Amino acid sequence: MEEHESTQLTLSQLQVHVKDLQQWQGNSNEDFAKLVNEFEALPALYRHALNDLQNKIDVIKTEWQSRDGFSPIEHVKCRIKEPKSILQKMERKGYGFSLENMEQYIHDIAGMRIVCAFVKDIYRLVDHLSTREDIRVLEIKDYIAHPKPNGYQSLHLIVGIPLVLLEGTRWIKAEIQLRTLAMDFWASMEHILYYKFDKQLPSHVADELKEAARAADELDQKMLRLRREILELSEGESPPAGQH
Repeated sequence: MEEHESTQLTLSQLQVHVKDLQQWQGNSNEDFAKLVNEFEALPALYRHALNDLQNKIDVIKTEWQSRDGFSPIEHVKCRIKEPKSILQKMERKGYGFSLENMEQYIHDIAGMRIVCAFVKDIYRLVDHLSTREDIRVLEIKDYIAHPKPNGYQSLHLIVGIPLVLLEGTRWIKAEIQLRTLAMDFWASMEHILYYKFDKQLPSHVADELKEAARAADELDQKMLRLRREILELSEGESPPAGQH
């Protein structure tokens, strides 16, 4: 999700960003130019949907804070994928350049990262999102229960967000990544190293990252046990009913 916001894209930029974009032009340059104009408008739709999703998460955070005295959500970060990255991903996956392919196959144009204190809170939030009528959970990839080979841990959701337009309601897809603080720190460091070494990590660095991922997982488990113990002690110290 290391992207920057972008809402404008010209035909010349498209041709620069994707080497063989001309093969997608088809028979009519006029039709292709129209497609580019429609593509330019897409980020605005995804931005509106992402803003709506962020508002929903803010309400959830406020309600949990009011009800429980704390919120399991530490912080939230949003981004819209750059047009350059969208096109490169479509090219890499072998999809023709069309809005239909983009909306059907590229699910992370709108992205949100939610960082929680504990793993338990991540699953609690996913359970809640799954029950809402104003969010559709379309896909779950659980890299916490099943980490990637490099040690990466996170829980990814593909969700649908309803956007009310003049022509009716349109469900816009977004990706939500949920991590603990330890997982987020590890992923940030992995991203920095990945690009520092031009996407080819030396074997000893990759091994150290895997070990760091295990240490992050152990830290998450230890902190969860500590929280459970503190809560149990707090409940045991509560005065009997009727006494203050």
